[in-house]
Amino acid sequence: MAPSFSTPMKFLSLSMLLISIIYQAYGQLPQPVPRQTTLVFYLQDIATGPNATVAPVTGIKGKDWSYNTFGTIFVVDDPVMLSPSPTSTLVGRAQGLLIASAHDGANVNVVLSIVFNNLQYSGSTLELQGISRQRENYKEVSVVSGTGRFRFARGYATLQTAFYDAETRHSIIRLTITIQT
Repeated sequence: MAPSFSTPMKFLSLSMLLISIIYQAYGQLPQPVPRQTTLVFYLQDIATGPNATVAPVTGIKGKDWSYNTFGTIFVVDDPVMLSPSPTSTLVGRAQGLLIASAHDGANVNVVLSIVFNNLQYSGSTLELQGISRQRENYKEVSVVSGTGRFRFARGYATLQTAFYDAETRHSIIRLTITIQT
């Protein structure tokens, strides 16, 4: 006499068979290709005066608070512009923290939100994070997330100094963001 399957066992077996077939079929369907976008902006970074956009807020007691001093934390609120000109169109703000995280001052940890308030990206953000190697002209950090039009964004951002005035400590930083959404 052949063994007999109970009704719940038949249902479970059929369900597993269907799930297996669906899984196999879906795995063979073409997957959507991520869309890559490159954006170029300019940060107006001012370190002195009444309109400073970057400032140290804390550091190790008894030490100079600078980009080269381990433990110094800076807050940032740089204007994000379409071109290097200070009178260019403002598209948002780069807001976040810079932390001198290397004992020798070589690296600064960057945690930065690009908050868009103009153009087609208004209300959206991009989140940047990583180590900025201070002594290199080309700096690269990760794009770890985004909101609005940039939801689920991943990629990288490069920072390059386009202009620096040592007397006023005004920098213009070219920010190139390459993301996949």
